[in-house]
Amino acid sequence: MNRPTRRSVAAGGAALLLTAGLGVAAAAPAQARADCFDRSIPLSVEESRLGYTLPDNDNPDVLQSETFARQMVDGGGFGDVAPSLARHLCRVRSSAAAIRLVKQTGEELWRSAVDRAQHRGDVRGSLPASDDRPLYWTRLQATAALRQWTPAFSLSSRARASLITAFDRAARGMSDIDFPAGKGVKRVIASGFDPYTLDGGQTGPAPGSAGNNIRHGNPSGATALALDGTRYRAADGKVTYIEMYVLPVNYTEFAAGYLEDTVGPFMRPGPRRVDASLTVSQAGGSVFNLEQWNGRYHGAYPGNDLSQPCPSQNGVPQLAVGNHGCNTSVVTRWGGPAAFDLNTPPQWTTATLPVGPMIKADTGASVPRPPGDTWPDTSVAFGVVWHTNYTEFPDCTSTTRVTRNNPPPTEFPPPAPPTPPDAGSCSHSGGGGNYLSNESAYRNTLLRDRMGLKIPAGHIHTPDMQHFETAFNVSDPTFNAWRTAIVAQGGNLIHAVADNS
Repeated sequence: MNRPTRRSVAAGGAALLLTAGLGVAAAAPAQARADCFDRSIPLSVEESRLGYTLPDNDNPDVLQSETFARQMVDGGGFGDVAPSLARHLCRVRSSAAAIRLVKQTGEELWRSAVDRAQHRGDVRGSLPASDDRPLYWTRLQATAALRQWTPAFSLSSRARASLITAFDRAARGMSDIDFPAGKGVKRVIASGFDPYTLDGGQTGPAPGSAGNNIRHGNPSGATALALDGTRYRAADGKVTYIEMYVLPVNYTEFAAGYLEDTVGPFMRPGPRRVDASLTVSQAGGSVFNLEQWNGRYHGAYPGNDLSQPCPSQNGVPQLAVGNHGCNTSVVTRWGGPAAFDLNTPPQWTTATLPVGPMIKADTGASVPRPPGDTWPDTSVAFGVVWHTNYTEFPDCTSTTRVTRNNPPPTEFPPPAPPTPPDAGSCSHSGGGGNYLSNESAYRNTLLRDRMGLKIPAGHIHTPDMQHFETAFNVSDPTFNAWRTAIVAQGGNLIHAVADNS
């Protein structure tokens, strides 16, 4: 059973805001009054990729006729969103009206993407309904419009940033979470992620060719769209409600409290408190990893906005001692410390997932294996492994690192219990690495601990979706098959958590 659909573009909601066509390939908001936008205003790093174009797959000496972003937006049926927002912005006469506009537009975009993924109403556009990428690129077109908007009233840089944030959060599903109150139901909240590693990859000889990494999607984001707002009756008779949202692949928004502001209200005491809280992201191979230990340490790899709080120095990782940039810090409103302290918050958090039941549920048995799947048991789509490895600095003042429980055994329960991090150690990477997947897991489980909850909470790492048959086509059957399979088994794993919460 699904939550009743809300009026949206994908379901014919043109009576709201999203009503015009997009007439440009890149950054500038199209078909708006010339005096309403200043196209000389620089765009963000992420928005600057709106102009990237791939080579033609059959003739790489020339570029494709449209930018990659335009193909994603139109392929998802969202070509009306940014132009409509641009027209409405040119009519706005106050900050209050602007904030109402951007929140409504963002919420409508999220609901449209969810409706499309769940086949509510007509599926517009040429891309498969399950594709997560149209939402990402449409969101960037809208934030580019907000960044270059010149309103008829005074708008400070801070107020503009607040408008962009309000739209961004709404368009990630962070403001439409709606759990029923009371007993007799189960409430599960889970996150996905944006596409990432969009720079680089194979290029063609055509001048201005973008690397084909721009094609990347994220199966965790696709899973969020597929499951958001769904409900079903579990074996124990309780109705389970699942709410999803999508996180950015940027340290900047994490530091601003995106995750805590979304999950925290539903971990506080009250009739809508969640029974499980999960984070989900993409990793590699043909396996779902259930991560056990999460580290506070920031890694060296930059986010989509190229922010990089803890880069390696001469190939050597920085130490966490006295180093704000290398440690995840919680915003003050969610209990962050007034002063920096190496162990406040702690260097490690642990998952409380029902690992045994999740593996025993045989979640891949009913899922078709995609081409190139390498999991050795061919009776399932993908393996599910309790991922217990991590890397620590046993001496927090030394660059010496130790990796434990590596590789984790694929059988469950394992022959011997895994070794936990040393008391007093400093983290370098959890089982999920030290990038933003690990950070989402760390923040979520730390929030669980600070709220004193004993609920299932932890991180699911999916297989890698980026399997293409062709060098430059924006989509193809193999890429789509991997997304379909990962989303199906990922949904089964989330249900397994719900059933055992």
